[in-house]
Amino acid sequence: MTATEKQNELYNKILKGLDKVYEKLVEYKKQKKSEIVVLKDGKIKRIKPE
Repeated sequence: MTATEKQNELYNKILKGLDKVYEKLVEYKKQKKSEIVVLKDGKIKRIKPE
C-alpha cells in the first residue's frame, strides 16, 4: 500500500466518523428540543432539527 493510498483510507475513515458524529448531534438536539447553530454564507444561522 502506497502512502497516497494510506492517506486516502485515513481520509475516508475520518469522513465516516464525522458523519456518525453529525447524526448523533442531530439526534441529541432533537431529544433536547434545542437549535443547531451553523455558519452559512458568512452569517450565523439557528436551525431547529426536525
